[in-house]
Amino acid sequence: MSDSCCDGSFDLGVIGGGSAAFAAALRATDLGARVLLVNDGLIGGTCVNVGCVPSKTLIRASENHFQHGHARFRGLAANGGTVDFGALVSEKDELVSALRQEKYSDVLATLEGVEHVEGRARFRSRNEIEVHGETYQVDKVVVATGSRPMRPAIEGLQDRGVWDSTQAFEAQELPRRLVVLGGRYIALELGQLFSRLGSEVTILQRSSHILPDEDEDLSEALRGYLSSEGLRIETSTQLVRVVNREGPFVVDFAQGARTEQLEADAVIAALGRRSNTDDLGLELLGLSIEADGALKVSEDLQTNVPGIYAAGDVIGEPAFVYSAAYEGGLAAENALSDASTARDYTAIPWVIFSDPQVAGVGLNEKQAEAAGLEVDVSVLPLSKVPRALAARDTRGFIKLLRARDEDRLVGARILAPEGSEQVMEASLAIKFGLSVAEVSRHFHPYLTQSEGMKLAALGFDRDIETLSCCAS
Repeated sequence: MSDSCCDGSFDLGVIGGGSAAFAAALRATDLGARVLLVNDGLIGGTCVNVGCVPSKTLIRASENHFQHGHARFRGLAANGGTVDFGALVSEKDELVSALRQEKYSDVLATLEGVEHVEGRARFRSRNEIEVHGETYQVDKVVVATGSRPMRPAIEGLQDRGVWDSTQAFEAQELPRRLVVLGGRYIALELGQLFSRLGSEVTILQRSSHILPDEDEDLSEALRGYLSSEGLRIETSTQLVRVVNREGPFVVDFAQGARTEQLEADAVIAALGRRSNTDDLGLELLGLSIEADGALKVSEDLQTNVPGIYAAGDVIGEPAFVYSAAYEGGLAAENALSDASTARDYTAIPWVIFSDPQVAGVGLNEKQAEAAGLEVDVSVLPLSKVPRALAARDTRGFIKLLRARDEDRLVGARILAPEGSEQVMEASLAIKFGLSVAEVSRHFHPYLTQSEGMKLAALGFDRDIETLSCCAS
C-alpha cells in the first residue's frame, strides 16, 4: 500500500454505502489500505433500508396473520383478528433503524483507515473524486452505487402516486384494492403480503407465466397456491395506461383481443430495477455502460478503464445482497493486489419469499436444455415428506436434476413452505461435486425438512413408495 496517511490521498475510493461498498471497505482495510468511502443517502443501501429487511419482516407478519385465520389442524380454532397496518410499518421501521445502526454505522465507526464522506461523488478523472466541491485523490476505485426501481415509459407510470417497492413499504394505510404490475419475485412477494393482510389484489404479468424464467410446473403450481388464497393473477397482459384520477386509480390493460379497466386504491410497479450510474461523471472516463445502466465489468470486476472496478447491483445480475458483498470484497482485493481472481457464481442459491417459498440453485430443465445438457429429473411431492405430513402442509415439491450418466447434481428447485432452509444442501452438493448417491446416503434426521432432499435424491433410482420410514 502507498504511504497515504499524510498526503491526503487514498489507496482505494469506494462509492456507495450498501453491502458491496462495505465489503470492499472491510477487505481493503484488512489489506492495510487507506479508504475513502463516499455515500449519498441512507447508509446501508437497498437491503437493510428498503429491500430485504423491510420486506421479510412484513412478509412474516402477514404469514402469522394468515395462519391464525387458516388453522391447518382441526383441533385449533381459526381466528384471524384485526390488522393494525400502521403498527406493523412502525415495527418494521424500528428494525430497519436498529440494523442500519448496528450493522453499518457502528461497523463504520470501528474501521480505522476509512474516511467516510456523505454526498454525491463525481469523477473528475480516473484518480480524482469530487464531493461537495472538494477533490480527493484515489489510486483505485470500486463503484458500488446499487440500483433503483425502474418504471418503463408507459402512460401514467411516472405518476408520483404509483408506488414502487420502496414506497409500498412506507405506506401507512392498507389499500382496499391493489394492482401489482409484474410477475417476478418482488411482485409476488408484495402481492401475497398485501393480500394476506386484507387487500384485494390483482397481479398483471406480461409473460405467459409468473416467474417466466422457471419451468412451467413450478410457476403454475405457485400460481395455483396464490390464486387459492384469493389473489387474481392475469398473465399475457399488456399494460396500456395508469390514470390517477381524483379518487381511485384506473388501470387499462389488454389481454389478447380483450381489454379491461381495473379500479384500485393503490398501484405497485414491480417491473425491474435500473443500475445507479447517472450523474457520476462516468462519461468523462469513457466507462462502458449497458442499456439498463449497468456497468460492464470483466470477470475480475474491472471496468474497461484500468483501476476502476464495480460491484453489486450496479453491475446487474445476480442482484442479491450476498452476491454484492462477495463482489465488493473481491473487487477491492483485485484492485489492491497484483493477482487477479475471477468471480465465481457456481452454485449460488436464491429464494423467493412467497408462501410456499421458491428456492433454487443451478439449472432448471429449460436451462439444461438450452445448455445442451441431458439430465435426469426427480420430483418429490411434499405429500411424501413426513415433516410436511406432520405439519399438515404438503404444498409444493422438490425437484432435483442430475447430469445423465454422471450421478452429478446440476440443479434443484424447491417449492415448499420453508424451502429457503433446504436449498443450501443442494448448493453445497453442486459446489463440491457430491454425487447424488452420496447425498442420499448421508444421515438426514427423521421428521425434518432436510429429509425431503434425501428422498428426492433416492427418487432418481428408487420408488420411494416401497421404502419404510428412514430406510434407504
